[in-house]
Amino acid sequence: MAFQLSPGVQVTETDLTSVVPAVGTSIGGTAGNFSWGPIDEIVDIRTENELVNRFGKPGLDYETFFATSSFLSYTGLCKVIRAADTAARNASVSGTVVLIKNEDDYTENYASGNSDAQGLWSAKYAGTLANGIVVGMTDGTDAVYELAGTWTTKTGGTLTGTWTSTTSSTAFTANSDGAATTELWVGATINDANGNLIGVVATITDDDTVVLAANAAVAVTSATNVVYAPGMTGTTGAATTELYANAKVYDSATLIGTISSVTDDNNVVLTAAPATPLAAATATRRWEYLDQFDYTPGTTAWATNAGVTDDEVHIIVVDGTGGITGVTGTILEKFQGVSKASDAKNSFGESNYYRSVVNDTSEWLWWMDHPSSAEETNKAPWAANTTITNTTYSTKAYTTTLIPSEIRGTLSGGVVSAASAGDISAALNLFANDELVDVNLIFVGDLPVSNASDVIDNVADIRKDCLVFLSPDKDSVVGQTSGQKDNILADITGAGLTRSSYAVMDSGWKYMYDRYYDRYVWVPCNGDTAGLCARTDTEADPWFSPAGYNRGRLKNVVRMAYSPNKTDRDALYKAGVNPIVGFPGSGIVLFGDKTLLEKPSAFDRINVRRLFIVLEKAIATASKFQLFEFNDEFSRAQFKNLVEPFLRDVQGRRGLYNFRVICDATNNTQQVIDSNSFVADIYIQPARSINFIQLNFVATRTGIQFEEVGA
Repeated sequence: MAFQLSPGVQVTETDLTSVVPAVGTSIGGTAGNFSWGPIDEIVDIRTENELVNRFGKPGLDYETFFATSSFLSYTGLCKVIRAADTAARNASVSGTVVLIKNEDDYTENYASGNSDAQGLWSAKYAGTLANGIVVGMTDGTDAVYELAGTWTTKTGGTLTGTWTSTTSSTAFTANSDGAATTELWVGATINDANGNLIGVVATITDDDTVVLAANAAVAVTSATNVVYAPGMTGTTGAATTELYANAKVYDSATLIGTISSVTDDNNVVLTAAPATPLAAATATRRWEYLDQFDYTPGTTAWATNAGVTDDEVHIIVVDGTGGITGVTGTILEKFQGVSKASDAKNSFGESNYYRSVVNDTSEWLWWMDHPSSAEETNKAPWAANTTITNTTYSTKAYTTTLIPSEIRGTLSGGVVSAASAGDISAALNLFANDELVDVNLIFVGDLPVSNASDVIDNVADIRKDCLVFLSPDKDSVVGQTSGQKDNILADITGAGLTRSSYAVMDSGWKYMYDRYYDRYVWVPCNGDTAGLCARTDTEADPWFSPAGYNRGRLKNVVRMAYSPNKTDRDALYKAGVNPIVGFPGSGIVLFGDKTLLEKPSAFDRINVRRLFIVLEKAIATASKFQLFEFNDEFSRAQFKNLVEPFLRDVQGRRGLYNFRVICDATNNTQQVIDSNSFVADIYIQPARSINFIQLNFVATRTGIQFEEVGA
């Protein structure tokens, strides 16, 4: 309390309400092969559906996926890391595909544009899932514009004139009057239903007659090339010999009309259709996705206030092949009314710059580059990392001499490359920093036993607040009819597995149903063993054993690859391997609660190790508030008053038999105080789980007194 220099009242507060906080004990962690999602980045996953949405459906490397889904079936949070080989690639619009691991990688290497010509867009993550995604974008001049040339309205509504296009000769839909041929223009192509070229429109003589250019012929090679009416046949290869009375004529996939007759090689007469003259002498072409948006892009409110025009853009992301949703053409994302201006803001004051909006909110895309001048002919310019103001931005005049098409690209080149055991071990090492990542139950999926020591040594034994769960190698138990016990023991000794109280090993791989591909797959059980610990936290406390009939039943098991008998269980348990056993009528049960600690100790049991993890983590967290206080009787008494109620609570919840806290002058000597240290000794008698039951039955003669036999 500061000294007062003049009379007055000074009010102070002292907070003596501190308690030992609750700490998390059920947070899972894993890393492995996935088909989608960020690489080498920790992602919180709470449900299997969320796992699918973020990391994709299980592919050929499904073991980690189902180990993770098994864990989530017991509890609610798992930190998941996708590992991948450096050969993995993100699909892109063009050019050389690259690997963009995660957002940090993108920000560091690609956020300012690229020189490797990936085109305008790259997939958000590496893998094949994004191959076939179509990205369309348009500004106001592109969404709706006039066709070039002079157009006149003829009787019945047919338009005549010369059509010039810089993009293609595909027929356009005009302000149609509904007549059969008003969807066709001079120079347009006619295809059959299979997309085969029939001919090019030379003239339109009247409402229902189309004259094709001479010699525009495609030979009939098979019946699949021909549009037939029922019961019709045909022969030669002139332009119209692929057309027959009553057959359908298509412009690409759009029905034009039904053939009434074929008068000669180059004349096709269509069935008459009702006709109404066009309302105007001009025709317009619309962007293919314009109906997906509320309005035609033009000028944003921000640009209007800034005194500039034509900055607005619509962007759409489409499942072009149906590989993502199962339905070709499904809209994945839309970005309406974003701006070309790098300093543009929306009505909420957030960035409305198209690059920023896509990068921040899209689940499928990274921006890679601005459109080139060739792609943007006769359009308002795009900002290249510059601020658009009245003085630096001017709208380029739009002319009708050219017909620019919308900017449209398809992603391709994405590659999935499975991670090696070394890649997965490196990913799991991201859990090593206990100050940045809170994780308690790390399961390694199908990581070989030979690589598990790396995770035990560099993560669990360093953090000392989590357990690592592993299973035997797949080929040690799956498909084996004998020798599984010896194979498992060989896995341990051959790999020189670290024997730590912070590691737990089970004996099993389970056979379970894959609902995504209607198949059955073999999955390591370490996700289940970790999940049983998490479920024990919910049903009881971390210091209870997760094994046995009460808390040790596994989920989603058709059968086990190996269910050890009593003799094998004895050998495995001695080596620190917890058997998973199928008992008739009792289900599949974790039948052991040992850690991998080799020496006899209380810490060779899961419940004791987890008890001390909870106590150490909770009390250490509370002790941080003693830092920089004085080491005197008050601070020491305050610490004891903080810790002892917490330990009594754990004792009351059957976690320990007895305890004692010593924090006084006996262990805080002058030497300790002068070295700016603080010492507290906490003695714990941990509760022990029952592993062995001895039942003694004694038969006696009739009439004997039980006292006579010591009962």
